Amino acid sequence: MKLSSLLLLSPVCCLAQKSVRPNILIAIADDQSYPHASAYGSTWINTPAFDRVATEGLLFSNCYACSPGSSPSRASMLTGLFPWQIEEAGTHASSFPSGYVCYTEVLQEAGYQVGYTGKGWGPGDWKVSGRTQNPAGPEYNECRLVPPVKGVSEIDYSANFRVFLDSLPTDQPFCFWYGANEPHRPYTRDVWKKKGRTEASAKVPAYLPDVQEVRGDLLDYAYEIEWFDIHLGQIIQELEKRDMMQNTIIIVTADNGLPFPGAKANCYDAGIHVPLAICWQGHILRHGIEQVAVSLIDIFPTIMELTGTPYSTIPLSGHSLAPLLGIGEGEYEPHEIYSGRERHSSARPNNWGYPIRSMRQGRYLLIRNFHPERMPAGNALPLGEKNPVNGYCDIDGSPTKKFIIEHRSDSAFAPYFRHTAALRPEYELYDVEQDPDCMNNLAEVPSHRRVLRKMKKRLFRSLRAMHDSRTGENPEVWESYPRLKGPMRVFLEE
Repeated sequence: MKLSSLLLLSPVCCLAQKSVRPNILIAIADDQSYPHASAYGSTWINTPAFDRVATEGLLFSNCYACSPGSSPSRASMLTGLFPWQIEEAGTHASSFPSGYVCYTEVLQEAGYQVGYTGKGWGPGDWKVSGRTQNPAGPEYNECRLVPPVKGVSEIDYSANFRVFLDSLPTDQPFCFWYGANEPHRPYTRDVWKKKGRTEASAKVPAYLPDVQEVRGDLLDYAYEIEWFDIHLGQIIQELEKRDMMQNTIIIVTADNGLPFPGAKANCYDAGIHVPLAICWQGHILRHGIEQVAVSLIDIFPTIMELTGTPYSTIPLSGHSLAPLLGIGEGEYEPHEIYSGRERHSSARPNNWGYPIRSMRQGRYLLIRNFHPERMPAGNALPLGEKNPVNGYCDIDGSPTKKFIIEHRSDSAFAPYFRHTAALRPEYELYDVEQDPDCMNNLAEVPSHRRVLRKMKKRLFRSLRAMHDSRTGENPEVWESYPRLKGPMRVFLEE
């Protein structure tokens, strides 16, 4: 269906059309978990710009990405559909079929100027599907800077935003995507020492060993979050300079969790639980911390409603967050939160993935591992490799990964390796209120059999209703989608 036909005569769901339509700024950190921002009470990560958005708007404490990896998470955000509803776009480093409409395209059709700086949708190849631009919009990456350390991008995000604003026709609304490359790896090791931090300041989650190497690695991660926040602050200053703050909706989030073992590329809480703050000066009526569970799949319908843009004929799986912001009519209906993954890196024989689906319902997180016979972090070693650290490729290379693998036979640290890389059961169940680090699997605990049974039934029914091929007649179609970005490795079948 052509985009123009989607918009014609399509009624606006809630907000009336405005003579002056609001601008949209969406800022996305690459690999940042909740609660790693000072607005959430973190004492070892300082994020004044994010905190300002949270203070002037609404801070969400239970926001979830649709996938624990960049490509599918960003695709879901752009389309308002779950990864298993968008074919190749629902896996990592593949293509983005042109038949799926992005909110950026809807806004362009409605008269918005659209652009992005940094990382848009990706990694993957959007051109192979016949698209004429990155799904995030036209690229603005010409302005460069000398990065303060290696690992930080040379893209001058805030300068590119200024170039974008300078290109705007008078009174034309805009939608801009600030996609930082930070805190994605690699990091400059021990860069945190330049900021006068101490190892003791880092908070080590239960799924990682509390050792010097890990603490230092976490503080390097914090440095890059703060770099993302510095540019967010400069972008906000530019809006203020141009008197655009009161007519700009600012959405700040991340695509998935931190790039550490047991987090990114996993549907544990650390892999999918992300920060979210939304502000719109003078318009948002509810402030403080919102504890209702929401999803990044809700971004599309939220933007449509807040901008008064017709969208009702476009099938979406998300729900507008406008009622939670105190804007518009109606109520936000709490619902289950779904996430999932297929292939992440090239980490197994034949480029096989590790398919997962998860559902958050109340205090519980249910995880379904569709191929529990496969290694969740990838196989041990590619052909020709001798260093085990170079295996388990669904874990980003890091001092933390190196420590866990090199100490996998040490009784004090073997549990961290097993949690990260050992075979997993078909079902996992966690009480994330009591166990946010997802260390205690309750799936085989007799007292939780009833909860497990009910959630399994609900998950299966929901996936079938959403036409997830993993529950249908062609569950392995995911293995046929080509990998178009990144290395291809050859592994021995184990």
